[in-house]
Amino acid sequence: MISDDLKKLPDTPGVYLMKNDFDQVIYVGKAVNLKNRVRQYFNNSKKHSVKVEKMVENIETFEYIITKTEVEALVLECNLIKKYNPKYNIRLKDDKHYPYIRIDVNNTFPKATIVRSMKKDGAKYFGPYTDAGAVSEIMQIIKKAWPLRTCTRKLPIDTNKERACLNYHLGNCVAPCIEMIDQTNYKHMIDEVVSFLGGNYKEVIHKLEEQMQVASDEMNFEKAIILRDQIRAIYKIEQKQTAINSSMNDQDIVAFARGEQDTLIQVYFVRQGKLIGREHFLFTNSTDETIETVFRDFILQFYANATFIPKEIIVEKVPEEFELLEQYLSDKKGVKVTLKLPQKGVKHNLLELASQNAYVTFSQFGDKLKKQQERNNVALTELVQLLNLDDVPNRIEAYDISNTAGVQSVGAMVVFEGGTPKRSDYRKYKIKTVIGPNDYASMEEIIERRISRAENILPDLFCIDGGKGQVGVVSRILKKYNIEIPVCGMIKDDKHKTRGLFFEGKELDMQKNSESFKLVTRIQDEVHRFAIEYHKSLRAKNQVQSILDNIDGVGKKRKEQLINYFGSVNNIKEATVEEIEKVEGISNQVATNIYKYFHK
Repeated sequence: MISDDLKKLPDTPGVYLMKNDFDQVIYVGKAVNLKNRVRQYFNNSKKHSVKVEKMVENIETFEYIITKTEVEALVLECNLIKKYNPKYNIRLKDDKHYPYIRIDVNNTFPKATIVRSMKKDGAKYFGPYTDAGAVSEIMQIIKKAWPLRTCTRKLPIDTNKERACLNYHLGNCVAPCIEMIDQTNYKHMIDEVVSFLGGNYKEVIHKLEEQMQVASDEMNFEKAIILRDQIRAIYKIEQKQTAINSSMNDQDIVAFARGEQDTLIQVYFVRQGKLIGREHFLFTNSTDETIETVFRDFILQFYANATFIPKEIIVEKVPEEFELLEQYLSDKKGVKVTLKLPQKGVKHNLLELASQNAYVTFSQFGDKLKKQQERNNVALTELVQLLNLDDVPNRIEAYDISNTAGVQSVGAMVVFEGGTPKRSDYRKYKIKTVIGPNDYASMEEIIERRISRAENILPDLFCIDGGKGQVGVVSRILKKYNIEIPVCGMIKDDKHKTRGLFFEGKELDMQKNSESFKLVTRIQDEVHRFAIEYHKSLRAKNQVQSILDNIDGVGKKRKEQLINYFGSVNNIKEATVEEIEKVEGISNQVATNIYKYFHK
């Protein structure tokens, strides 16, 4: 009951997620005080707007994530809105991101710039910062303390080709363009800026305070006020976030909470320094085992078929046989994977936050998770009866095809175990043998690849997005390999919504309010989403790479190397010949061709 959950809300800042009866996130919000903010939705309904009233009518349940500060909640809210794209959240059309400060350290004479996204292009990024005004002030501080260049000249190629700009004469640039500073001393300035942006504020504050005192002694109060405001801006920016970490490391953070019978494992996913999401898993009737054993079993099962394993897994408890687990994970990834239990620092803070949220999740959702499992069990039992199956379809694999007029055709597989998505087992397929828009042939290819190269256990049930034709294709392949697994088609209505199942030559009637229908709807929506996202990503990448096709000496392999190194065409466009030449396999002549193409 929502009324019971409202009583458990804490008096802390955080983010809340409203969900409908399909367990879809329909709204994400932040709060200085979760208890007061969330309760407002269910009190004083006469004061609500029509939109809020409609949203509240669709709320089946809600989740919340505790954060340490309101700033952290704001950033996390932004990330979750981008992730879920909730129906009742307002989205800016320009998809504005919070700003970062970027130092292009790969350049001979780097610049400091404000950007709206972080890319893996070799540059150093600091942020994101939620106050764009404060970031501008920080850039002014850098400008005063370390007068770096701001021009677009390609150095050292353009050295001494033109006179120094006005910034040099105003004292705002050290003018490497006319060799007024060498590379060694300029690098020393950059190192100081990086140290400052990394949190070493004492040195720059001391420097600014000295300048402020001199200005005051000289009766230059206007300059003193400016310097005072710059110092204040540093203190404003200094507020650290645990939801965002600029270290660019990939980590999973694993914490737990225990009750009388059950254990909840909570995993935070940090990618490129960003806390991008979390998942929780309930181990029922597990308290007879030690927590170290539960951790061992969880890590082994969770990463067994994971498509991505980070180099570092931070754990709240060192699992049993952790050295063996490290070896197993390292062999699987191909590089060293470590399990760590940090005692201090940012990683320790994130672990504490994950642990705190694990207990919140357990207390808030312990009963709900059980009820969800019960609903899933009901749904699977209904499928057994509907399809006249011999066994409960614990593992269901669903497939879909996506393309645009036959271009960039892809297939996607999602997996539901026990009625719950198992994202570590999801797979993407780039169609290799089919030309043009042929969904039947494309489906045949990906199922053939799945069966013939089967590394994992086979499912108890295949669910295919489509009807008679798609089901027939899959059934023929299974027969070819003498595999007896039931296959059903997920049929949509004229509005592209789930209508029912096609099985053994006929469409089966399903009650729209049944648990089995809700489960099939979730499966069909999920596989469609996964296929569409993969198709869009390939289409975007193809559009980007096609620009490079016009450059002499740049073939398929070099295109991939350039994109992997720079991250985007814009970064290639901004690079110097010297920087382009650093890419493996790119000669000076090819680098020159690339540079001239973008600067002709």
